[in-house]
Amino acid sequence: MATAKKKSASRKPLILVTNDDGITSPGIRALVEVMKELGKVIVVAPDSPQSGMGHAITIDDPLRLESVDIFENVEAYQCSGTPVDCVKLGVDKIIKGKPDLCVSGINHGSNSSINIIYSGTMSAAMEAAIEGITAVGFSFLNYAHDADLTGPKKYVKEIAHGVLKNGLPTNTLLNVNFPDVHHKNIKGIRVCRQATAKWEEEFNERMDPRGRKYYWLTGKFVNRDPGDDTDEWALKHGFVSVVPIQFDLTAHHAIPRINNYWK
Repeated sequence: MATAKKKSASRKPLILVTNDDGITSPGIRALVEVMKELGKVIVVAPDSPQSGMGHAITIDDPLRLESVDIFENVEAYQCSGTPVDCVKLGVDKIIKGKPDLCVSGINHGSNSSINIIYSGTMSAAMEAAIEGITAVGFSFLNYAHDADLTGPKKYVKEIAHGVLKNGLPTNTLLNVNFPDVHHKNIKGIRVCRQATAKWEEEFNERMDPRGRKYYWLTGKFVNRDPGDDTDEWALKHGFVSVVPIQFDLTAHHAIPRINNYWK
């Protein structure tokens, strides 16, 4: 069953745009430009970078929401909270209802494979999906502030248009990543599974001027998944990876086995 119904030609879809890199990032500006071609856009995004926040929400501090004039002819707000806070406030206080689509990004950096667990970009999209809103997160494997977003913008429009037209299965959202290649060399879209990969972290131990220890997170990303049906394979070979994901973390395949433990 689709979460989005087909809209009549007489009404433009309402699209909520957010991110985790902050409201002034080039990635969200590119995303807003594309979404303006598809519908009416409202932006609610963090007032500063919130990368790696995952699904964090603000509990003990007040949240600030301020109207800003950043995007031409677009209603926009900056929020003092996390990406998930932005979606919650956007739905409850700004839109006061559900938009037809929520898009998050375009993130500067990969959110493929296990990165989705840590990603503020994807957690914002997931929060929208939890609320029954059709949602997509977009990320680009280029961390440069001035990265060329020509290729991602083309495919953002294609993917968002398809989702608005056809909807998504219930309780499902899309994790979309763009390869770091010239836009003319992108080979197309590939629907994939999430690769089984992880970060192998190290904590660099240092001493501050007062002789107290502190730690700096370092490490490397390791993919030991040889499959040619994964997001990592697709990105390595110049494809846009599209991974359908869900927020139900139940290991359904394990239920029969675990049931036998107490019989």
